[in-house]
Amino acid sequence: DTIIEKITKDSVENVMHNSMIPYAEHVIKDRALPRVEDGLKPVQRRILFTMHELGLTPDKPHRKCARIVGDCLGKYHPHGESSVYDALTRMAQDFIMREKLVDGHGNFGSIDGDSPAAMRYTEAKMTPLALEMLKDLDKNTVPFVLNFEDELKEPDILPSKYPNLLVNGASGIAVGLATNIPPHNLAESIDATIAMLKNPEIKIESLIKILKGPDFPTGGIVLEIDELCEAYKTGRGKIKLRGKINVENSSAGRKLLVISEIPYQVSKSVMLEKIQRLTISRPELFNFIYSIRDESDRSGIRAVIEIKKDYDPEMAINLLYKYSDLQTTFGINIVAIAEGKPKQLNLKEVLFYYIKHQKNVTLNKAKYEVEKNKTKAHIMQGLIIALNNIDEVIKLIKESKTPTDAKKKLAKKFNFTEVQAQAILEIRLQRLTNLEIKTLKLDYEKLLKIIDELEQIINDEKVLISTIIKELLIIKKNNISSRRTIISSDEIEHFDDESF
Repeated sequence: DTIIEKITKDSVENVMHNSMIPYAEHVIKDRALPRVEDGLKPVQRRILFTMHELGLTPDKPHRKCARIVGDCLGKYHPHGESSVYDALTRMAQDFIMREKLVDGHGNFGSIDGDSPAAMRYTEAKMTPLALEMLKDLDKNTVPFVLNFEDELKEPDILPSKYPNLLVNGASGIAVGLATNIPPHNLAESIDATIAMLKNPEIKIESLIKILKGPDFPTGGIVLEIDELCEAYKTGRGKIKLRGKINVENSSAGRKLLVISEIPYQVSKSVMLEKIQRLTISRPELFNFIYSIRDESDRSGIRAVIEIKKDYDPEMAINLLYKYSDLQTTFGINIVAIAEGKPKQLNLKEVLFYYIKHQKNVTLNKAKYEVEKNKTKAHIMQGLIIALNNIDEVIKLIKESKTPTDAKKKLAKKFNFTEVQAQAILEIRLQRLTNLEIKTLKLDYEKLLKIIDELEQIINDEKVLISTIIKELLIIKKNNISSRRTIISSDEIEHFDDESF
């Protein structure tokens, strides 16, 4: 009876509205989907911010991952430690990330599906491109929010000086929503961004020509270009992705099918095991396989399938593509948080939101630096006036009873502000030399020029766009990375079993 009394009756509609919807919103916004502006999920953003706070820049030594994970959990991300460590290791894996954000030291897993070592053994620091994600964070470029304890502040979003959502892609499953965005080449992503900055009315077809298509860290060959173009136009689509196979000759006179690249997110060891099993499950098709061996090393992938004499290697390759993971389907689904809610985005919309974010970041930085430099110029202006009237200033200070009295007299005599008067009282005697006075005047003139340039960024849209383009080109120049994935216009030939 006691238990029955505690049961509350409610309609399914109310339960869904009061329980399921808040949970779904939390998973969508705070866990599974990336923000369109910086391409990061909250856990990734918090890891990078934690590393930034710990000073783990590329020029510093690696730090234990346990320390990074602990700080991130305790300060910003009150969830399971495995979720934080998994996200950290993924950002360090060169077979997952097109451009790594974490530089890992130790065992961070492998393309064979091996798990990373425990966090007490591994170490990490940021990569140069991670620094570009956090650049100018201390210059009021992005809004900060309170952490889960309402004690510390964390960035709501990162400045992200390059379009990271395109460069590294994203994948995640939320409640009723999922995202699967392929990675792209950094240089091509920057070129597409610049093209849209120069011409906001540019057509998607023109952007696709610049971006070309996905550029997976594991290489491979993308087929079915029409499907790819449709995915960029609508935000949804499927592409076929193939591994790269070359034919070589063995010393025994047999042909070798050498696999040097495999499709994205395919485990090499699992793929080879499946091919081995095909010789048992489909012997009538795969009796051409003489041996399978993995000769991969630190220099790259080299999986060798030796085929029997007199068997056509092209036919063998077609069979492998049809029945094994050497050919996979990658479902493109560009969903990200934009304007506070999940949105299905096409290529142009992704770039639109990124450019809008970059304009805000660059404007906020310019406003911050204008205020900072105006304060500095104001003090320098007071010092120049004081140094031009140095004898009178020294006499006035000597006759004053206290520093406060001296400040008041200086302000009254020369119309100095309190800040200027304080700076004059703190001036060192070596600054009174002729050379120092000339240097001060030159520095003041330079500062006025800098302020003028910054105000042009704030007041002139063309100067703002030009500034963003310059920064993007510097990143492109400093991080040269050639394309790994081939975009092929070849159509897939469909074979039935009788064809073989």
